[in-house]
Amino acid sequence: MSQLITYSVYHSYQEIAPFNFETDSVFLSKTYFEALEKSAPKNMKCHFILLFQNQKVEGVALAQFLDLNHLASFGERDKCLKSLVRNFVFKNFSSHVLFIGNNMLSGQNAFWVSPTINKSQAITHIKNACLDIIAHYKKAGIKIHITTFKDFEKEELTYFTDSYFLDNYCFSTQPNMQFSILENWTTENDYVMALSKKYRDQYKRSRKKCDEVVKKKMHLHDIVQHQKKMYELYYYVAKNAPLNTFFLKENHFEILKKQLHDSFLVYGYFLNNELIGFNTLIKNGAIMETYFLGYDDRFQKEKMLYLNMLYDMVGYSIKKGFSKIIFGRTALEIKSSVGAEPTEMFGFIKHSNKIINYFMPKLFPYFDPKVSWTKRSPFK
Repeated sequence: MSQLITYSVYHSYQEIAPFNFETDSVFLSKTYFEALEKSAPKNMKCHFILLFQNQKVEGVALAQFLDLNHLASFGERDKCLKSLVRNFVFKNFSSHVLFIGNNMLSGQNAFWVSPTINKSQAITHIKNACLDIIAHYKKAGIKIHITTFKDFEKEELTYFTDSYFLDNYCFSTQPNMQFSILENWTTENDYVMALSKKYRDQYKRSRKKCDEVVKKKMHLHDIVQHQKKMYELYYYVAKNAPLNTFFLKENHFEILKKQLHDSFLVYGYFLNNELIGFNTLIKNGAIMETYFLGYDDRFQKEKMLYLNMLYDMVGYSIKKGFSKIIFGRTALEIKSSVGAEPTEMFGFIKHSNKIINYFMPKLFPYFDPKVSWTKRSPFK
């Protein structure tokens, strides 16, 4: 006989601090939840869902409320009529969004459950918790316009059996670029030798372009010292993205380093002692997760800075014995050129307005900017 599963919703980290639980993902751990709450963008509020069995925590889920009214820009790359219409609709009809999942990451970071719990049953409880959060905001005079569950691989869709999802639109976003590290690779040179001549030449050319740039591992005092410049570099990249639903706080990286310690890595790129770029990584078990980065566009093309960052991420992850790198869903073609493969991701979205929700299959592809790109095959 299966044991009764219950759930509770918590609206702050302090409420879940007394509970003991361990998950197989750093992004669904207490340490990360504390870091996330302290460093979350100004327009984001986090909620935590715990599933209980025999009074023991056997499942965890993350919800994020975003108020898009607080954004000055949704992204400045595409200056066209389509973007103007999209921005108007977001501001007026879709400004309050509730995510089940982590809108700051790519991949399935929405929930974790122990092997003792059926995942379909768990998702039903998480759905009920989602409805409770919507009611929580309604009580405060805030209407949730859009609810979305993200990001899931195709085989995970079989767990969404609850009738609630029947009138949700199942969407597919840009693929999550994942780089698999072969077991016989122990050094960056092993990776380079596995490349075809064309892509070995690309590697050598990019490395030569970046000869004068000094790469440095940044510790907490370095992050604090260069915080303002780091934010400028991050903001330049972020505002030129096709779509934004948040912007980080200026001290975001400082807070994450204080909370995650050695699990959070920051690397700065310096030219003549001036910070011209940086990238961040988060260790997640055997998987390396790429995080936010920034660069000075004056040097990006000349020094092939972004491509060199990708190669550095690959080299470090091989050296340290990681099995995979999650590169996320931006700059698809250049990530493909270093060996990352696309994994299609899916989600469920529902609008509170029944008429808008009915037309969601037509509206979503219009407002979600699709990027055409060519898949590369860099290996022999």
